Amino acid sequence: MNDLFATRTHHGPTVRVGIGGWTYAPWRDNFYPPKLVQRRELEYASRQLRAIEINGTFYGAQKPATYGKWAKETPEGFVFSLKAPRYVVESRRLADATRGANGFIHGGLAEMGDRLGPILWQLSPSRPFDADDLAAFLDTLPRELDGRPLRHVLEVRHPSFLDAAYVELARSHRIPTVFTDSPKYPSLADLTGDFSYARLMRSEDDHPAGYAPAELDRWAGHARDWAVGHDIAELPHVGALQKKASPRDVFVFFISAAKHRNPAAAMALQKRVDATAQSAGQAGR
Repeated sequence: MNDLFATRTHHGPTVRVGIGGWTYAPWRDNFYPPKLVQRRELEYASRQLRAIEINGTFYGAQKPATYGKWAKETPEGFVFSLKAPRYVVESRRLADATRGANGFIHGGLAEMGDRLGPILWQLSPSRPFDADDLAAFLDTLPRELDGRPLRHVLEVRHPSFLDAAYVELARSHRIPTVFTDSPKYPSLADLTGDFSYARLMRSEDDHPAGYAPAELDRWAGHARDWAVGHDIAELPHVGALQKKASPRDVFVFFISAAKHRNPAAAMALQKRVDATAQSAGQAGR
């Protein structure tokens, strides 16, 4: 068991850094050990990372047995984030998508047990902010599954969501908003729920760890600030900064861009976050 995994279980907020998916051919040259069979890639990846965001569920829900198999292949403390199916989030009206959302959630996700992390509802870049429609959808989202609390998070991609009314609506439903560090989509770092979720999309081939060391240091600081409840003035906001929020779990995923660099980026960032947390713990003794 490596040191990364050994430091997972502790009291208080947890910062989990991960990647999107685990099946990507170039990773067999720079992440997975030589000759590792493909069926063991999830087993390996889940022991180097704290979380993985599953994109495949966006294209279609899986069988309950598949969710259970994924969970069994991963160690204690690891979680998956699942992208909700596009047949739900691309409905003409979100208010009419309740049945599809419930079908996805109750269609086998319980088989993941405590490996089930956030459910990501990624809205299309063509969907503008419609407060009534979004509120009707959020009102019906289940908040628990087999007695376990569910964690929902929204990713918004239309510029009209850069609106204080959206921030107020999301806060009223305690739904976090993804901070998408993307050159294509609007980003807002307003704290709207009880955990933080970032999807980082600027990895570069020129850097062995995807990002320059100074950038990884900066994101490690942001992750720890979110974890202790700080709002981050450096990041773009729609509303006013919150003076102090409660401690929160944090999820950071390296997505797309120079994808072959993303596992290295995730491990480098997690190492920085853990070092900061360890230093803080020693200082408090």
